[in-house]
Amino acid sequence: MMEEHPAAGGGISLQDVLRGRTDGAQKTRSSSNMIRVFISSTFTDMSSERKALLEKAYPEVLTFCRGLGLVFEVVDLRWGIRSVSSGDHEACEVFLQEIQNCQRISAGPAFIALLGNRYGHRALPRLIPEKHFEALLSKLSKDPEGITQLSRWFLKDDNAVPPAYVLQPIAAHFPYFGDLRPESGPRRDKDVLSWRFTENQLLRLLRSAAAAAESAGDITAEQKQNFYTSVTDREFEHGLFQDAGDQSALLFVREIPRQRARDGPKRLAKYMDLNADGLLDAEAQGLLGALKARLYASSQKILNLHCVELSKGGVDPKRKEHAQYLDAVCEQFVSQMKARVGAAVETLVDGRRRKVWGKITDKKEEVPDWLIEEFGRHAAVTSELCGGLRGREGLLGKLCLAMWERTNVPHGPLVVHGAAGMGTTALLCKLVQEMRGVLEGGAVVVNRMLSAHHPQRPDIDHVLRSVCLQICLACGLAPPPSPPTASAHLDLSRFFRNVLADVSRRGNTVLVVLDALDQLSDQHHAHKLYWLPADLPPNIHLVVSMETNSEVFANMRLKLQTLESFFAVERLSHVEGKQVMESYLRASRRTLTPEQSDAALHSFDATGCPLHLKLILSAAKRWTSFTPLTHTHLGASTQEMMSQLLLMLEDKHGKELVGGALGYITLAREGLLEAELRDVMSLDDDVITEVYSHSFPPTPSLIRLPPLLWARLRWDLEDQLEERWTNGVATIAVNNRRLCEVVSARYLTSERRGRSLRVLAEYFLGRWSGKLKPVALPGLSLLLSDRKVPPQPLWFGPELANVRKLQELPYHLLHAGLWDELRQVVIGSAEWLFCKSRVCGVSSVIQDLDQCSQYMDCTETRLIRDTLVLIKPSLDFLEGHMDMSLFYTELLARLCSLAKPFPSVIGRLCSQCEEWLLTCPEPILIPKCSFLQQPGGALQHTLTGLQGGVLCLDLSVEAELLVTGSDDGVIAVWSLADQQLVYSLIGHTGAVLSVKVLESSAHCLSLAADGSLRRWSLTSGKQLLCIQEAMPVDSAPSTSHLHVSKQLMFVYTNKQVKAWRLDGSDLLSSSDGGLLVLGVLEDSVVSLSDSGRVRVFNPLSGAPALQTQLVTSPRRVTPVKSVTLPKRGKVFLVSEEGLLYQGSQTDTECETECLSFPLCVQISQTGKHSVCEFPLVPSLLSVTEDEKILIAGADRTLSLFNIDRDSVDRFLDLQHDDAVLSACISSDCRLIASGAADQLIRIWSVTTGSLLDSLCGSDAPVTSVVLHKGVVVSASSAAACVHLWSLKYDERHKPTAHIPAGSAHVALTKDAERVFYVRQQNQMEVIGWNNLTSSLSERFAVSAQVCCLDVAQHKRLLFCGLTTGTVLIFPLALPQETLCIPPPESLSGVLCLAVSSQEKHMAVAYEDSVCLFEITSRDSFPMVEGPLQTSPLSLLHAPLSSMALLPDRRLLYGTSCGEVKLLDFSSSSSSDLENHHSRVTCVTVSNWGTHALVGSEDAVQRLWALNPPVLDHTMEFKGFFFEGVLSAAFSESDKFVFTGSQDRTVKVWDVASGNLLYVQYVYSPVVRMVTFRNGFVALTRGGVVIREVFGCPDHVGPDWNPLRNVKAQYRVTSREKKGGALRSSESDLQDFNPAQFNLNLMSMLKANPSPACLIL
Repeated sequence: MMEEHPAAGGGISLQDVLRGRTDGAQKTRSSSNMIRVFISSTFTDMSSERKALLEKAYPEVLTFCRGLGLVFEVVDLRWGIRSVSSGDHEACEVFLQEIQNCQRISAGPAFIALLGNRYGHRALPRLIPEKHFEALLSKLSKDPEGITQLSRWFLKDDNAVPPAYVLQPIAAHFPYFGDLRPESGPRRDKDVLSWRFTENQLLRLLRSAAAAAESAGDITAEQKQNFYTSVTDREFEHGLFQDAGDQSALLFVREIPRQRARDGPKRLAKYMDLNADGLLDAEAQGLLGALKARLYASSQKILNLHCVELSKGGVDPKRKEHAQYLDAVCEQFVSQMKARVGAAVETLVDGRRRKVWGKITDKKEEVPDWLIEEFGRHAAVTSELCGGLRGREGLLGKLCLAMWERTNVPHGPLVVHGAAGMGTTALLCKLVQEMRGVLEGGAVVVNRMLSAHHPQRPDIDHVLRSVCLQICLACGLAPPPSPPTASAHLDLSRFFRNVLADVSRRGNTVLVVLDALDQLSDQHHAHKLYWLPADLPPNIHLVVSMETNSEVFANMRLKLQTLESFFAVERLSHVEGKQVMESYLRASRRTLTPEQSDAALHSFDATGCPLHLKLILSAAKRWTSFTPLTHTHLGASTQEMMSQLLLMLEDKHGKELVGGALGYITLAREGLLEAELRDVMSLDDDVITEVYSHSFPPTPSLIRLPPLLWARLRWDLEDQLEERWTNGVATIAVNNRRLCEVVSARYLTSERRGRSLRVLAEYFLGRWSGKLKPVALPGLSLLLSDRKVPPQPLWFGPELANVRKLQELPYHLLHAGLWDELRQVVIGSAEWLFCKSRVCGVSSVIQDLDQCSQYMDCTETRLIRDTLVLIKPSLDFLEGHMDMSLFYTELLARLCSLAKPFPSVIGRLCSQCEEWLLTCPEPILIPKCSFLQQPGGALQHTLTGLQGGVLCLDLSVEAELLVTGSDDGVIAVWSLADQQLVYSLIGHTGAVLSVKVLESSAHCLSLAADGSLRRWSLTSGKQLLCIQEAMPVDSAPSTSHLHVSKQLMFVYTNKQVKAWRLDGSDLLSSSDGGLLVLGVLEDSVVSLSDSGRVRVFNPLSGAPALQTQLVTSPRRVTPVKSVTLPKRGKVFLVSEEGLLYQGSQTDTECETECLSFPLCVQISQTGKHSVCEFPLVPSLLSVTEDEKILIAGADRTLSLFNIDRDSVDRFLDLQHDDAVLSACISSDCRLIASGAADQLIRIWSVTTGSLLDSLCGSDAPVTSVVLHKGVVVSASSAAACVHLWSLKYDERHKPTAHIPAGSAHVALTKDAERVFYVRQQNQMEVIGWNNLTSSLSERFAVSAQVCCLDVAQHKRLLFCGLTTGTVLIFPLALPQETLCIPPPESLSGVLCLAVSSQEKHMAVAYEDSVCLFEITSRDSFPMVEGPLQTSPLSLLHAPLSSMALLPDRRLLYGTSCGEVKLLDFSSSSSSDLENHHSRVTCVTVSNWGTHALVGSEDAVQRLWALNPPVLDHTMEFKGFFFEGVLSAAFSESDKFVFTGSQDRTVKVWDVASGNLLYVQYVYSPVVRMVTFRNGFVALTRGGVVIREVFGCPDHVGPDWNPLRNVKAQYRVTSREKKGGALRSSESDLQDFNPAQFNLNLMSMLKANPSPACLIL
């Protein structure tokens, strides 16, 4: 069990978090990756400083913060506007709220104070408590006009709790104050002057009354000060004095020399406070002096003081001294911000370093931060939503009771459903909260509020992994694995079921709540609910919810057929609505008048929808008691209420601003940072045009959205927006899915959506960063202005990615129609693909490309997407920690062959990968061909998740279901429509031999080697029937048959048949006599006796069996294959006997005639039969669906016969390269698909017999094949998967064919042009493969089994050792010639061969000796002389397993027992080298014969210096997979040695030091390696050729880790060397030229042969 330590975010233990025992805590600055600072100053006197900071300082701090993985945001609400005055008097509250947000969010500094010689605007308070206001009025009893004036502007709001007086909007009395239309100019000016006078008058009244009230003790001095304090002073109070931390604020103060301060007020109007008469405001200056004194006394550590003389009443950046002052301010700001931000980053959070956002890290966490963050997010949503829930007690009680009743018994999940907006999410949140208190302390509560992710839809794999990980960590179980397979979804689904069962067995209790399953993305067809267990063990509770009208609900009804599990969430009653309203208003410290309350409830009663009521209450809490009902704007539905809200916002803020802000937030995939939203709205010309429609921007060369406009809008949208924290970064999003839909419908018309998406795309591209963007403003010509948006590089620093760009850019490029940019920047950028795969996960990249494929008809996009799908298992296995070199290598090794046919994207992608790899400063293997599985081709889907080979399959055309039976006893049911595993039917204990889907497609039957027959439901996955001992145990698949008629079920083998009624209730027949069962026709069993008598018996009718004599000859009948034709009522039997039978239905005996060929016998239900010749003895026999064509396969031939008439007429022979194992003809009888042992599927034309296509990629003999709607379904008894192939595909991306996987022996030429192999099935034939044309080049038939192959690379000779002791030599340039080394006198078999590096000699190891031969030539024709030397082996000597011949006639060899010896043929002496503990599998000598590598099955390899023999290095490598060295090759310079291992890796070792330089996973063991140029060519067990070059710097640093991309460990033990340089000269081998052969000398050579080499 995990130790109890605090989780991130507080003192709650980690176990409490994992068990779901927390309510969620507010995100704090301790875990934030954001720096958000509020800039506080007055409007006019510090404008030059603010502008300088904007242009110089902020970008530098932004770059610095980005380099630390932090978001930097500046909130300067005074930028871009000239006055704080707003008609609703809310500006001060907005400012203070923004300060609080900055302090809450920022991980470092949060407040920047800029103070000059202006105290700032002293605004009227918007709210005055009732008690205070009435006390003030009482002090003005002698001023009735003043009382009238105050009473006119301040109205009592009884809806406030406690009541308060509210300052009326300016427009209530001065309607043109905010009217910016040109035609209203004079009246607006008049109202502005009137308001200034009125404001001063009201302030004077309130201040005089406050002074009197303070003297009388009615209010405090602090309360009196509220009427004197400026907005800036209040900001300082909140930002500096209340948050006293030195690291959270900066202070800049500018003083004017005294002599300048005495200048006239008009000259310094922007920099000093003036009163209404235009004179210096002494009172304000006094308050300013007090504020500065307080700052100087308390804020010395953060104070930056400057003394500046003004020029012409201002700061002029063109003046040298002013420019120096502004530069100094910027420098101080930057340096101090960097220091404070750096200190904040270094601060430990809960004892750990802060996790850097976007940082690529290889560190594995015990509990991932994303998981803790996800727990907190869902817990916070739960706490928030259930807080306002009222009512629903009855439904909650029913749910709790249902869970209690099901606790100790197996049961199904509970389903909560309702219409949209009915509060199912809130209900489940309340259920989670209630169950926390009910369940025992050790119980685990897992809740996932999936609707909280909108507009994004979470994928089911992430949800399952998250849920499983939480349960495992909480219960002390092993976490879900990162499977290195393509079946991650199936593995997760299975793991989810298993972990629930495991927890139940332990007696623990788990509650899993999954809300809004309809909001899942349909990846892996999650809406079909295949992943959801229908049966749960005791103590496990699963509660899910969805909308009633959703597809998910319909599928759930099909999955759970009992109604007891479904709970509907109905509409709220009037009483419940009233309870909710009262609770909400009480929490908001508000109330409503009776009339307002009745109106709100009346509107709610029309729907009874909780969401509708929430929107009503959101509006109602802003109503004052004097708000007339006509101004409440209630809607009769949820949508109308949302429309009223938007209308209100448009009227107040402007339609373009409202639509732009909400539109951009809705369009963003992951929400938007506030800084991003301000940036994109600054780039939106429509928004900018509206903002500056009636006034000019302050600086035309720099146009942005004034931040105050967004802040005021957000103030009004507080109930509709939410913060979403991810990795310490807060984005804003709409908190309601229905509101997103309304926003989309209202603002995001087709044209507007396109423009908005383009703005977002260009923003994340960084297109306008540092550039001028044109805009046309009213009254101005076209302006080119800087919008001051930041650059958007892909990387902010080394291994530090731009996460926001990765998240947002692909979506916006796609939907904005910027497809060329999308192909260039995203799809065709190797750096982008790596960066996003590493930071966001490869699944996110695959989802991006899936979306692109939905809109773009781009083959290259699909191919790249499929490539990433192929790479994903490796990334999952490495837990995403794949570095760039490995990622680029994988891309290149899969896409290299597609670069030429697809140059625009894939070609450029491959070029990028190769260029980067060639310049990589680290050791690297660079692919030069496609050797990993490449995308595209006919293979569309691989259905994985099985554990054993597929022995049988059946197809339901109507239901589009595929049923497979495997040798591990599992039946898999697949949906062909969505390629998903529907059910794994478990019950058989032996291999499943036959499956059959019944006609209704609702059930299927299975027959297994355990002797049982079972019936399964294909709708529920449950077993319906089990009949034990239906047939003998361990029967073979070829002799076990299952037949179903309309009334009976038959199971028969060669000697036994049993029949039951369809319900399995009655065994009607059981026969296991001496008869050979040929088949079943309808309800009749057709069998054959040894004497040739045919018996037809119907167990249902009870009538006597019909018997007919087939053979009267004394010879026995030996049937080979039989097949039934149920439509025609016939059985076809092929026999080995050479007899021709002729007879009729009434004949009891037949004439016989002896023949020497097989026979075909046709037998009908009535006993009538006919006999004819059959040209082959088939191993495969079947008929087409219409029973007109008979298919027979024998060895490499597939023959088709026309049996439409009674005759059997062969009309087509289809030749294969290997044994035919399966075949199927399409329903229209035009195509035939055949599967063979060479792992190929061939598609033929039935009419012409031409080969139309060959499908490679099965990697196992194809034992089953079915054609269905243009799709080939194939399977193998040797592979745990099913392949689906499309016959319509672009042949440009057809995968390159290769030799069959698992060949017994292989050899290849140095240039990899030719590959030679011996098949496991037939080891008496050597096959040549042309790797350039991907086709067979030659076949070499041999007289005995081949036991080894080798190639003399330069002399182009193929050596083949046989078990008889013969060595055959095939000159590759003379394919018609064969040479032979006869066997030794002892006739012992050949064990292995070795050719020296100079190719002058070869050694042959026999069972009892080792012989040395000389490779020569006569007149350019190759010959072998010898044996020159023979070294006998003792009887006790272990068999040689591998050997290498040195240039000086020494032989280094290893044995099957691990012995290693060095034999010197010259002196006939041998020496023992250090033995291995297991079979020696690889002995390789360097090109110059100075070193040798010996490797064994125990993964130990030793590098020997050979002159003299000294062990240099012992290298041990322990990996995740199987161990053992299989092959090796030295580089041309002998500096490096390449090894191929059983663990499916290629490794590169340094010969001098023995150090491991590089490890590459190649997915299949490398069984042969040959040096080629500065790399190697190799052959894998999968039959694929690898060609790579090795790049290595001259010096490899000590920090280099070759294991960073693999899970392994290694150790090198080296001897100390006294010195001496290693030899590194190039080889001077003379290339053997086959063109020099003199073909005219053949006869001479045959007449004068070599004594050791014969020409055959």
